[in-house]
Amino acid sequence: MVDIVVISDTIVRPESYEDGSDRAKTIHLTPWDLSFLRTEYAQRALIFPKPDPETHMISQLKSSLSAALKIFYPYAGRLVKTHNEDDETASFFIDCDGSGVRFVHAAAVTVSVSDVLRPDNDYWSEFFPANGVKSWEGVSKPLLAFQVTELKDGVIIGFGYNHLVTDGASVWSFFKTWTEIFSTGRKEFPPLSLCGWFLGGIGYPVRVPISETVPSPSPSHGLVAASTLQKKIFRFTSRHVSELKAKANGEVGGSDNVSSFQAVLGHTWRSIIRNSGLGPEEVIHCKLAMDIRQRLNPPVEKECFGNMVGLATTTTTAGDMVGNGLGWAALQINKTVGAQTNEELRRFAEDWVKDPKIPNRLVVNNSLTVAGSPRRGGSTCMEGGAHAPYKFYNFCL
Repeated sequence: MVDIVVISDTIVRPESYEDGSDRAKTIHLTPWDLSFLRTEYAQRALIFPKPDPETHMISQLKSSLSAALKIFYPYAGRLVKTHNEDDETASFFIDCDGSGVRFVHAAAVTVSVSDVLRPDNDYWSEFFPANGVKSWEGVSKPLLAFQVTELKDGVIIGFGYNHLVTDGASVWSFFKTWTEIFSTGRKEFPPLSLCGWFLGGIGYPVRVPISETVPSPSPSHGLVAASTLQKKIFRFTSRHVSELKAKANGEVGGSDNVSSFQAVLGHTWRSIIRNSGLGPEEVIHCKLAMDIRQRLNPPVEKECFGNMVGLATTTTTAGDMVGNGLGWAALQINKTVGAQTNEELRRFAEDWVKDPKIPNRLVVNNSLTVAGSPRRGGSTCMEGGAHAPYKFYNFCL
């Protein structure tokens, strides 16, 4: 445990909309959004040096956040659930009502940045503002929450966001805008572009069976509750990443088809399986959350706001994983990513609408799930045996 004192817990609302800008009042949710209904808020943290006291950090953070929320207005809304009694289904949408986001100011004056970065740090959750909050709770809780904790020699900004509303790409776009407002005072930005993607010929809001919108009473067979997982933190240096990429591509013919990220992921997956004690015939999976904006045809705008995340799954056996090298493992991931075509993504969405299934926030046995990839702008968080930041000062929970 660490001694953290909460100084204030407030709601920050967007600046008033007196400029006559045209903003969406309601945002309907797609299959990509709704599949996150039972997940917990995604949580990340950024670490900064201790600022000069003359900057009045907290007041400036709040005022610049208010200005950023005027641009990224969906974050300040709330989730709305409608019960369709005619067929016992539920529908969801985002009401952009300006209710605001949560802002916690805290202090841990006996804790240093080096303490926080220690691999055996077991008090991560205390720096985050949305522990255990499920996406469906956005009907009453803020869709975005921050906790600014002042340390002895630095500051941690931990934050959690509702994955029904946004993905990592949109979150980091928001952070870049907020940073610029804080640093320069600039407030003139292009209006927010919503992704606006929806299946042609499919009506919305999408109707989901009531049974799929409530928490499951107990874990299903073959599933492990996320709360039982151990957390491990480790780092890949630039040199290590380069060496892994060179080794992987060398093993597959030196064609440079394997990316740095795929090489690191292949290495991590192989390491987990080698130490798992699984039999050679057991089936294993690697599930990679990935940005699909540019994979649709026609593609949606690269910087559009929303949640455009698909799940690419690579499947093999423990025997094949152990019996083959790094290049083979990384190439399997590479092929899976390449198979995420417009046709495959649309097929998933069409099938999902016909029979909506919303998974629990659980981890399937023998499965490595990777989210928050740096290819989408964030850190790499791995579940099912590891919990790893890919960038040293950017953590996920």
